[in-house]
Amino acid sequence: MADAATRLATLAEDLLGSPLPVRLRAWDGSEAGPAGDGPVLVIRDRRALRRMVWKPGELGLARAWVAGELDVEGDLYEALDRLSGLIWERDGDGGGLLSAVRDPRVRAAAGRLLRLAGPLPPPKPPAEEARGHGGLHSRRTDRRAISHHYDVGNDFYALVLGPSMVYSCAYWTEDGTLEEAQRHKLDLVARKLALKEGDRLLDVGCGWGSMALHAAREYGARVVGITLSREQAAFARKRIAEEGLTDRIEIRVQDYRDVTDGPFDAISSIGMAEHVGAVRYREYTDLLYGLLKPGGRLLNHQISRRPEPDEEAYHVDPFIDAYVFPDGELAPMGRTLTTLEDAGFEVRDVEAIREHYALTLRRWVANLEADWDRAVRLVSPERARIWRLYMAASAVSFERNRIGVNQFLAVRTPVSGTSGLPLRTREWTE
Repeated sequence: MADAATRLATLAEDLLGSPLPVRLRAWDGSEAGPAGDGPVLVIRDRRALRRMVWKPGELGLARAWVAGELDVEGDLYEALDRLSGLIWERDGDGGGLLSAVRDPRVRAAAGRLLRLAGPLPPPKPPAEEARGHGGLHSRRTDRRAISHHYDVGNDFYALVLGPSMVYSCAYWTEDGTLEEAQRHKLDLVARKLALKEGDRLLDVGCGWGSMALHAAREYGARVVGITLSREQAAFARKRIAEEGLTDRIEIRVQDYRDVTDGPFDAISSIGMAEHVGAVRYREYTDLLYGLLKPGGRLLNHQISRRPEPDEEAYHVDPFIDAYVFPDGELAPMGRTLTTLEDAGFEVRDVEAIREHYALTLRRWVANLEADWDRAVRLVSPERARIWRLYMAASAVSFERNRIGVNQFLAVRTPVSGTSGLPLRTREWTE
């Protein structure tokens, strides 16, 4: 088993047809790959190889990372950036390692890898892996998926998100703090919705109440916020009571399909649509349309992915699905726009802000790393590692244009055709 790193590097390079972009250190202390002060991919235990042999692709890698058998020393962003060309984007065809592991050549190499991995099956998946879902998006499965991600402790989210408690893309200027950028985003949403005193706003997926508080405090709106997370709802209600706004804001633990007390003047859906799923998305947009009064506005803030040729289904990322957002699905921007139009909306503005999300995620990762020991105490070492990887990898994905985030301003335009929007649509940016 001596010099395991060289044997692994040779095997990987044979399969991929190119040299490794990062240095590799194996469990026996051996190293291989490019020298220098760049990041090092560390395989702490050969059980990581067993996971990859028995579950080829991203999920096997994810299980090894979550279990602490796989790690990176040095700059995690640089490592992910270098590896992304191998793992996701090789030759621009979405291939690389995640395609190579399904290639028939792997069967020929399996014996070599098994000799390194050892003959035993891998350990059970880490306990943090979500199970029992399946993309059906019933009320029960949606509650379970939301609880898996959000009901891990408000203190942990406060550590990562900071005082704003906003868990979506901020809106940055050239400088400024995370809290200022999140306030800019909330205000941008409010201005696009043209909120004014007495308007009735439905905030779908209201999180910890930040948008509801901003709309009520700064614009005098009357807000109904809905979430499936009981921990979020309790936190939001406490914040609202402390600010003396209980007469203007109601927070409900409620499924969007059970909201029947429209009409509303405006609806904000910020980071919610990713949870809805392909099988429910038209139903979702129909419901939102029906809950708006004629002339009412919807601001839909949603992560998107790049379109892929001849693809019918929404994209599900194996790591994200198993450990972060069970049943979460990303659609191309064009599909979202078409679905909004099919529901009857007039889409009046689309703003793409993907670079803003990369900046936001880097700040969240910095918050997590700065208080790592406390984060581990609040959740677990495994869950802290999940968050560090998912946020850093997502930042790189936004930076490399693998995914994006867009704000759609849509109107339930009356039969008269009067949209109520200004002639210069983007007055909110001036």
